Amino acid sequence: MRQVMVAGNWKMNGSSDSVKELMAGIKEGMAAVTKAEVVVCPPAVYIPRVSGAADGSAIKVGSQNICDEDKGAFTGEISADMLKDTGCEYAIIGHSERRALYGETDELVAKRFAAARRNGIKPIFCIGETLEERESGVTNDVCSRQIDAVIALEGVEALADGVIAYEPVWAIGTGKVATPEQAQDVHAFIRGKIAALNAEVAEGVRILYGGSMNPGNAKELIGQADIDGGLIGGASLKAEDFLAICQAAE
Repeated sequence: MRQVMVAGNWKMNGSSDSVKELMAGIKEGMAAVTKAEVVVCPPAVYIPRVSGAADGSAIKVGSQNICDEDKGAFTGEISADMLKDTGCEYAIIGHSERRALYGETDELVAKRFAAARRNGIKPIFCIGETLEERESGVTNDVCSRQIDAVIALEGVEALADGVIAYEPVWAIGTGKVATPEQAQDVHAFIRGKIAALNAEVAEGVRILYGGSMNPGNAKELIGQADIDGGLIGGASLKAEDFLAICQAAE
């Protein structure tokens, strides 16, 4: 039985005061969350503060990216060891904004996945198609290509050490949401692709939905057979909304 995961991606939002308030709100509501694994991924500068606030609770902490190298002259990058040192257990890998805005290739994303994995950080591996790609009917091809980059570098068994997040790019921050049926179809395709190589890995790997999940649609989305939770953007910045999504797993 795969445990539902709800991970909040705060993106480039927050201040010392807002982080304190948000974490206090989430911690206060955690008593009603008994089934979902809850992860928050703040901007890097707030990771130590969030880790401290999460101490003593079931809240896990993640980063929004990770360097593909372990140490050295890589100005502006943050290594896996640094993340672990500040309390991170997870790292988002290959978010569509990193791919589209900063040119991260499938190959670089795979290297980031590998760096996280070899250093004991669990990658939240993002894949997904643009609106143009969906309208061209190549959604499955795009997802396959992105997954294949990790499999080529690390082997299919490596996927068991992480989490996959399917994020239709056209539904991120737009208010548009894939229907539960559309999302399930892609999640089922992803699981089936992995199953063709290793059925055990496919059965165990969690696949999150990452396109404008909110309190109003979370229960129906998470209720789909192959949707194991959500990677939450905007709704993760309000404790009440984030907790409502977490409670959808109940």
